Parts: sequence; C-alpha cells; structure tokens
Amino acid sequence: MSAPVLVLQHMFGDGPAYLGQWLARHGIAFELRSSAAGEAFPRSIDGYRALAVLGGDMSANDPLDSLRDAERLILDAMAKDRPVIGHCLGGQLMARALGAAVVESPRPEIGWQPMTLADEPQARAWFGNGPAQRHVFHWHYEAFELPEGATPLASSEACPHQAFAIGRHLAMQFHIEVDEDKLRRWSASRDPGFLAAQREHATVQSGAAMLAGLEPLLAAHQAMAEQIYARWLGLIS
Repeated sequence: MSAPVLVLQHMFGDGPAYLGQWLARHGIAFELRSSAAGEAFPRSIDGYRALAVLGGDMSANDPLDSLRDAERLILDAMAKDRPVIGHCLGGQLMARALGAAVVESPRPEIGWQPMTLADEPQARAWFGNGPAQRHVFHWHYEAFELPEGATPLASSEACPHQAFAIGRHLAMQFHIEVDEDKLRRWSASRDPGFLAAQREHATVQSGAAMLAGLEPLLAAHQAMAEQIYARWLGLIS
C-alpha cells in the first residue's frame, strides 16, 4: 500500500473538507493531525508521500510551537521531494519557512473574490485552462511575500500574491478546499473582526453574499481543485 498523505489542521472548523473527499474518491489514504485537538505533528515527513497544510485563524507569525513544527515539516518534505500544498495559513507558513515575510494584507479578502492568473505556463498547469480571471474563496487578513525561487501564479487588486509554485510545491492564499458545509458554517460567523471588516472593506463579503449564487461558484471552484490536487500528487503533469 502506498504511503499516506499527511494533512496538518490548525483549528477546529477548518478540516480538510473537499481535499479529504478528493483523496478518498481517488483511493489515497491520508493521516490527519490536528494541533487544535492537542495532537503533535510528526517530527519528520518520512513515511508519508506528501504534505498538505490547512488554514487557521492565527497569524503565521504567532509564537506557537505547532506553527514552527509545520514549517520544519514543510522544509523536510521539500528537501525530500515530497510534494507540499498550503491553503491560506498553510501557504503563508510555506512562504515563511522559505524565508519570505508574512505581513498585513494590503486589503483583507473574505468570501468570493476575483484573482487573475499570471501569464505563465505553470499557472495553467496548476489551475487549468479557461478564463484568466477566477473567483476563489478567501478568508485572510495577512498575506505572504514571495520566497526566493518562487514562480508567482496569480494576483488580485487587493492582494498581489495569490499563489506561488516551487517545483512540485504550491502555496495558495485562498481556500480551494472549501465544500458547501464549511462555507455555510463560515458564512454564519459573528466574529467581531469579521463584522467590522465588512463595514470597512469592499473585499469582505457578508455571509449572505457568500451564499448568493453558490452552486455555480462552488462547482467551478471544485473543478479547479480537481486540477490542483491532481497535479500536486503527480496524477497529471
């Protein structure tokens, strides 16, 4: 049996969602470790075929042992050529592990926001053919800068760095893993920071706006997720 994928979870309510469904559908075993549940992250990537790092509501710069452990695993996986994928906080941790800064985003992005693919062959390889502008689901107040050697893949007016690749490894500023259940739960948030950001920024949607026209938005999002996850695990080149 092939080695499992290691999935790192940082907070309750931010599980693998569509990523877990995609792995199960393709018969790919995975092991979920949740620091929110008090589970320690492995010390090494040995025994795993790939690494996926999920999001979280903390800053990548917070002095948390679990975040530094995730960064060590990211570097270990990259050094051993085990493909790494980072979702939002996970992408920020990838950038930080590689020496790039994670800073306050020029504008927060929450909900369905547009991004534009770079005029770069790797952008199409990762995100598939179709229009250059895509709508992806965000929830972030901070953003990564680009580490040395990274290929920028997408940008938005609100946040210039939406995704980067280094070889087989992909960091994203958005949540390509959302499914309907996760999205509906998040849209019901009454977090004071989120409610204040709605009043201050056009790039922050209300919960109702997140759910408007959900079916076609989520269908396109998950079609793109299929392409991303297949390339990450080498099922397509």
